[in-house]
Amino acid sequence: MFVDEIDIFVKGGDGGAGCISFRREKFVPRGGPDGGDGGDGGSLFLEADPALTTLLDYHYQRHYQAERGQHGEGSNRSGASGDDLVLRVPVGTLVTDRESSDVLGDLVQPGQRLLAIRGARGGRGNARFASSTNQAPRRADLGRPGPGRWLHLELKLLADVGVIGFPNAGKSTLVSRLSAAKPKIAEYPFTTLAPTLGIARADADRSFVIADLPGLIPGAAEGKGLGHQFLRHTERTRLLVHLLDPDPNTGRDLMDDLDAINAELAAYSPALAERPQIVAVNKADLLDGAPERRVEIERVRARCAEANQPFLLISAATGLGLRDLVGAIAARLDATGWLRAAS
Repeated sequence: MFVDEIDIFVKGGDGGAGCISFRREKFVPRGGPDGGDGGDGGSLFLEADPALTTLLDYHYQRHYQAERGQHGEGSNRSGASGDDLVLRVPVGTLVTDRESSDVLGDLVQPGQRLLAIRGARGGRGNARFASSTNQAPRRADLGRPGPGRWLHLELKLLADVGVIGFPNAGKSTLVSRLSAAKPKIAEYPFTTLAPTLGIARADADRSFVIADLPGLIPGAAEGKGLGHQFLRHTERTRLLVHLLDPDPNTGRDLMDDLDAINAELAAYSPALAERPQIVAVNKADLLDGAPERRVEIERVRARCAEANQPFLLISAATGLGLRDLVGAIAARLDATGWLRAAS
C-alpha cells in the first residue's frame, strides 16, 4: 500500500511535578526546604529518512507522545527530563498544522529534522520558594501538561523527471527501460497504483531520478481517476516527459490528449503549466498500419516547434529513440545544473 498523505496527533511530554521536602538530618535542626524541580517533558521531532518511501507506518498508529519528565525528589534532586521522540518520515515530506494550515517544515534533505512539538516545563520544588520571610514554604508547582496538535503529513516525491500521460501510454515500460525500476506493467488501464522511482544514467558520470506517475484523465484535478492522488508528485519535478499514445484502438486524438493533460496540470497548479516538457509519442512500432496517426503526429510536432519544446518519436517496447530521449532529458537538466553525479 502506498500512503502519501495522512494526519497524525503529536503531544509533547508532560513536565514532572516539583517536590515538597524538608531536610531532616541529625544535628541539623533547621535544615530548610530541599524539594527538587520536576524534569521537563521530552520533545517530538520529525526526521527525513531516505530509507523510507511511504507514510504507511502512520496509517496504523496515529497518536504519538514523547516521554514525560520525572517528579522532583528531596535533597534538591531534580527529576530526569523525558527522552525526545523522533518520528522518521520519507524525504520529501511536507508538514503542516492541520487546524491552521500553516507550513511547519519541508523535509527535503536526508537527516533533516523538524521540531514538531516541544515538551512541557517541569514544576518547581519548594526549595525554589524559600525566602527570608518564608523559610519553610509548603508549595511546589505541578508539571505542565504537554501541548498537542494534529499534523498533516504530505509526501511529495523528489524526482528530477516525471513521466505523465493517459493510462496505458507506456509510462511504466519507459521507466523500466531507462532505469532498474520494476513497475507493474499490464495491458489494462490504471496499472500503476503508486509512483515508481528509478535512477537513469545520462552517461558514465551523471544520472537523474525519473518517476513513473499514475495515468491522468480529464477531470483529474477535481478528483477523477487515480492520477489526481499523485498530481502533487509532479510539483517537485524539474522536467516532465509528456508521453502520448498513438495506438489506433484508443479512439483519441493526439492533440486533444496533449491539451487535456496540460489543462489538468494547469488546473491543479499554474506553476505546473510552466514546467519544462519534452513531448514524446510512444509506440512508434504500431504506426505502420495507421497512416492517419502520422498526420496527427505531424500536428503535434508542429505545435512543439512553435512552443520550443523538444519532440521525439520513440518506442519504449523496442528501444527506438530512447537514447535520443535520454540525451534530450540530460540536456534540459544540464542547462539548469540539476544533473546528478552518478553513484
